[in-house]
Amino acid sequence: MADGDSESRVTIRTVAADAGVSVAAVSKVMRKAYGVSDALRLRVEASIEKLGYRPSVAARGMRGRTFTLGVLLVGIDNPFLPGIYQGIESITEAAGYKIMVGVGAARARTEAQLIEQMIDNRMDGLILVASQIAGETLEHYARQIPIVVVGHHEPAAQGYDTINNNDQMGARLAVRALLDKGHRDIAFVTQSDQEDHFADVAPQREVGYRAAMAEAGLADRIRVIGLPQHGVPRDAEIDAILSATDRPTAIFCWSDLDAIPILSAAHRLGLRIPADLALIGYDNSPVAALSMVDLTSIDQDGPRLGKIAAEALFSRMNGRKIAEHIEIDPTLILRGSI
Repeated sequence: MADGDSESRVTIRTVAADAGVSVAAVSKVMRKAYGVSDALRLRVEASIEKLGYRPSVAARGMRGRTFTLGVLLVGIDNPFLPGIYQGIESITEAAGYKIMVGVGAARARTEAQLIEQMIDNRMDGLILVASQIAGETLEHYARQIPIVVVGHHEPAAQGYDTINNNDQMGARLAVRALLDKGHRDIAFVTQSDQEDHFADVAPQREVGYRAAMAEAGLADRIRVIGLPQHGVPRDAEIDAILSATDRPTAIFCWSDLDAIPILSAAHRLGLRIPADLALIGYDNSPVAALSMVDLTSIDQDGPRLGKIAAEALFSRMNGRKIAEHIEIDPTLILRGSI
């Protein structure tokens, strides 16, 4: 058999066998993926050079679709996220696609590892919900697989799409509703570690809050209060806010995730809602609508966001190259907390 015939049969599996590693490991080295050790890289590169392996673009093109998509959620404890997932599934199921779900736990490193695994498992595309990964890294992954990101504001991104609720508008709706009720001492409660993640939703809502306060002539009354991330014990911090002598008369919370614990603590401390404290959350989670909670909240229509994200991903998978950055308008759902 001619040498050329022998070399043409060198595949990624041949390289993996020679290096004594998995096919996925070879793929990671070739893609310069996150988390590859120097020892692994050197071993795989040595086998590639020895065998004269060259990845076949034609072979990759012949693989075809796997009819599987990856959905990476920021967590599983946010009651707003199932609505987004249901919206995604309503589109993908009709198209005959299956979904692999990963949970990033709001950690960029975990998200990156899950994205790598989904790429290695030959997902046809990825939808990331509230991703904690920086835009430059997302651009890197988007060169390898079609990506759409929900709840992440990067309107200058070129390689991937973003689908968002207009978070600044939602914050303005919340502040204006409290202003209409006569409040002037309105605080914004957010997560305390958002300063380096401006693309995230909480900083965007803070921008809207600040703008609405300034427009009302209350720039000198702006008060932003940071709480530890949801999931971290923070009862003491919440009690301190509600027990302070300068407690605001109204609070706008970046999310129902914080608004509902604040509401619960207010009841425990004997505060009357809304006479002593008015409260607005964000996401209009199912719990907010319960009669015992009765929380005013901003609704960003999770199912609609999910549907739009899935449609955008299919459009990318079908060859669209120009990035789309879509925002939908939120609505205010009035209940008894203001």
